[in-house]
Amino acid sequence: MMKKADIGVVGLAVMGENLILNMESKGFTVSCFNRTVAKVDSFMEGRAKGKNIIGCKSVKEFVDALASPRKVMIMVKAGKPVDAFIDQVMEYLDDGDIIIDGGNSNYNDTDRRTEYVESKGKLFIGTGVSGGEEGALLGPSIMPGGSPAAWESVKPIFQKISAHTDDGEPCCDWVGQKGAGHFVKMVHNGIEYGDMQMICEIYQMMKEGLGMTNAQMHEVFGQWNAGKLDSYLIEITRDILGYKDDDGNEVVDLILDTAGQKGTGKWTAISALDVGQPLTLIGEAVFARCLSAIKDERVKASAVLKGPETAFDGDMKAFIDDLSEALYASKIISYAQGYQLMAAAAKEHNWDLNYGGIALMWRGGCIIRSAFLGKIKVAFDNDPDLMNLLLDPFFTDAIESAQAAWRRVVVKAVEMGVPMPAISSALAYYDGYRSERLPANLLQAQRDYFGAHTYERVDKPRGEFFHTNWTGRGGDTAASAYIV
Repeated sequence: MMKKADIGVVGLAVMGENLILNMESKGFTVSCFNRTVAKVDSFMEGRAKGKNIIGCKSVKEFVDALASPRKVMIMVKAGKPVDAFIDQVMEYLDDGDIIIDGGNSNYNDTDRRTEYVESKGKLFIGTGVSGGEEGALLGPSIMPGGSPAAWESVKPIFQKISAHTDDGEPCCDWVGQKGAGHFVKMVHNGIEYGDMQMICEIYQMMKEGLGMTNAQMHEVFGQWNAGKLDSYLIEITRDILGYKDDDGNEVVDLILDTAGQKGTGKWTAISALDVGQPLTLIGEAVFARCLSAIKDERVKASAVLKGPETAFDGDMKAFIDDLSEALYASKIISYAQGYQLMAAAAKEHNWDLNYGGIALMWRGGCIIRSAFLGKIKVAFDNDPDLMNLLLDPFFTDAIESAQAAWRRVVVKAVEMGVPMPAISSALAYYDGYRSERLPANLLQAQRDYFGAHTYERVDKPRGEFFHTNWTGRGGDTAASAYIV
């Protein structure tokens, strides 16, 4: 009789297949199921052949193949397909069995599903899985949240199949209740959007502003990857810029400049608006993808709208060093904003997030993995209540060191008409955050003038609101004070 499976995976697309193979390679027996049964046959006759993997043709057979407490991991498209399978599998599960959603689900859906599954006597985990197909196969970053009672049962599997740091620490730990895991994964993806956009802005400046070839850029990104910008995204950018097809074509130049997106960056920006956090850099990264998508409009506009006709006439080597500093400083801002968003959401949802632990989970396996994350872990180890990464001494000094170069890059981009929405918005956030006084006093006066929305005064206690009859015709009636 075949041994019962330690865990089951539903969905045999790239991520599902690779996670199954990863689990099996770490000593676990895995059952698998796919709605299109032919995929099960193909997998069992191909990549799964001869391995401790049990192919199943029905949901009942799939559940029966699992050891108790049963652990069912769903790797299907986010949204209604997840809900549909939860309902389908529920009737075959016992109390205490665990359903795991490993897709890119919205954390609000995970909140709802956790409550629903728990109401039926079962346990639920919503977990972010980052690293793409290679990470899924060799070791991803895994960010689980949901029913705390489920963690001890899945912990040995998740921590064994996850990526590990050089110190041997698993890039996986419990994040928090309900949707916390998927929220942290969402913020990860938002930071990923920002990192990618900033690298693209540097690429455009090098290509159009400095007239560099792909080979020259390939060399620069290779040098950067050996220094403080060492990261997965810098590494693959280096590789992309050096890649040629069989005909000798530089493939990056053949790719249409319209970016796709699956929604997690947009969700991150919306969440920031919901909790009132200035997630400016990631917001600009999302909008940059939207702008890229209106290709036909941009082609027409390019024939009509003119910009400056200037050529770079400075020290190219020195300016490339400036670009490195500007990218590094902007990257710090992106993470600072992402962590501010997580802190605000944790307060609203009553999550107890381990911010240093989250940085550790992102150090290996995931798309934003980089040496940089070690500094974030140290910052929160030193001060778990750190208000903002920018206030940690390491990051304060790093920004101060990069600031002059960062400003030179933004000025040059404006002068040359090379768009840098993410990098310039990062600098604007920095200048805003370091300002003791912003012009919102005038804004509040404007709001009070046209809508009697009231304002607070610098010479009175916070929480006391005032209204001025600016025109002499408005009377003393004011709107109630509230903040959306």
